[in-house]
Amino acid sequence: MASADTATKSENAPAHHRKRIVVAMTGATGAILGIKVLIALRKLNIETHLVMSKWAEATIKYETDYHASNVKALADHVHNINDMAAPIASGSFKADGMIIVPCSMKTLAAVHSGFCDDLISRTADVMLKERRRLVLVARETPLSDIHLRNMLEVSRAGAVIFPPVPAYYIRAASVEELVDQSVGRMLDLFDLDTGEFERWEGWQKP
Repeated sequence: MASADTATKSENAPAHHRKRIVVAMTGATGAILGIKVLIALRKLNIETHLVMSKWAEATIKYETDYHASNVKALADHVHNINDMAAPIASGSFKADGMIIVPCSMKTLAAVHSGFCDDLISRTADVMLKERRRLVLVARETPLSDIHLRNMLEVSRAGAVIFPPVPAYYIRAASVEELVDQSVGRMLDLFDLDTGEFERWEGWQKP
């Protein structure tokens, strides 16, 4: 028979863990990728923690029909990039991973060097030290030696570099289809299936 202490612990046990993903958006081109990631995670009932740089907000306004406030509304929690006391800045905060989408070369360099001068680079640093999944959707072309070295070292530290390369084999009818395919592949890295993109199944007859 269970003791009173055991019964109390059982009653106070936390509910089933809802998966948590930190989403960071920087000022690199490709704001729609970050927006679509947030939409997909919302559909999958994943708890999201969003951090946006000031240049991410500017890029969203320039490249899309969204306003920063609309994008923030897609997340469960929004953290100010300068709030170094935010829960996600600590390794004690349980998270299932982080995706920086899009990821600028400046942010990549900060992650590589461990220069945690804002909440995005600090949280990325936490993911690496806690051995949690960190995905950097790097947006730049062509790549310099510096970019490539930073990518290699960050990859060696445990992160995944994910350039959003178009999947031409799906013969997309729109840019949106290409974006959905990239987003689906990004979330595959967190064992999440959006079910909203075409997967390769070998050569198909026309």
